[in-house]
Amino acid sequence: MPVEFLGIGGSNDGSEISPRSGPSFDKQYTLRLARAHQEYGWDRVLFAYGSGSPDPAQLAAYVASRVEDLQILLAHRPNVSYPTYALKTFATLDQISDGRLTVHFITGGSDHEQGREGDLLTKDERYSRTREYIQIVKKGWTSREPFDHEGEHYAFKDFVSDVFPAQRPRPGVSFGGSSEAAYAAGGAEADIYCLWGEPLAETAQQIASVKEAAARAGRADVPRFQVAFRPIIAPTEDLAWDKARRILGDLHRVKQNRHRLSGPPQNAGSQRLLAVAAKGELHDRALWTPTAAATGGGGNSTALVGTPETVAEALLDYYDLGVEILSARGYAILDDAIDFGRHVIPLVRAGVAERDRRAALSRVAP
Repeated sequence: MPVEFLGIGGSNDGSEISPRSGPSFDKQYTLRLARAHQEYGWDRVLFAYGSGSPDPAQLAAYVASRVEDLQILLAHRPNVSYPTYALKTFATLDQISDGRLTVHFITGGSDHEQGREGDLLTKDERYSRTREYIQIVKKGWTSREPFDHEGEHYAFKDFVSDVFPAQRPRPGVSFGGSSEAAYAAGGAEADIYCLWGEPLAETAQQIASVKEAAARAGRADVPRFQVAFRPIIAPTEDLAWDKARRILGDLHRVKQNRHRLSGPPQNAGSQRLLAVAAKGELHDRALWTPTAAATGGGGNSTALVGTPETVAEALLDYYDLGVEILSARGYAILDDAIDFGRHVIPLVRAGVAERDRRAALSRVAP
């Protein structure tokens, strides 16, 4: 089974523990970060979405036109554009990148953040809309004949696109979420299902839930699975834990959560991370939860702490559960992308190759 690594396609050098040193869109830094991922063995980078952030589609096009052989994962919120418009944007970007695009559809876990751009639907209504939106995008990518649509959230007549993706039949669809509504929508429509880093047992339960949802939707296949972590690595275990504690102190000092609403998070994924953190700080080999607790379960926030060897073995544990895409983002974004690519990715790839070798031998053994 192949393994892929997803990094972050940031547009500036800011992170949860340090403010950015320049503008929100720093063109030189954006390219430098993308090229570091390319050089150090990553497969793709994510261009994330925020209500006030630079447009990720244009960031992705900027990088795709200047950095070869790096896959693009574009985050997109369905509330910000009509699906017939968005599918042309995606198809054009797939042409610019020569077929390197995957689109990650974000339903939205915070009413406050969604409301910043006029999205006033409830959470369940947003999942219903996302599912319908993905279906329209898929059809628009592949239909050469005009078609009508009359749905719960969208209606149009006689649409046909004149720009199609470079990939055939279409780019991949990525999706995430940890609620029953998310499992139903993503299980039905996603090519890649994304989870945040939870302990192995909880991750296995979520994978099973998505597979069950895919079967209920009548799929013969299942999505590929992706899990996201914040790696904290150093040459020795003691140094790694010293680094982790410094980062945790920085998280508390910076207080970047002041921009979030007070009170518990609305989305199931963040609630699950906080529940895991409440059970204990350290899980399995190296999963450390205080970083998630410090950020209120904000997004990708659980850490893997240790030497490159320890973190690689921890990632291989998730691979053994069936996780094919490993998402990682450090707190010093550029430096950590280089260190992780240099020291961890080769170990994980070697571990996967050894598993493939043993599996091949077992298939031919008498």
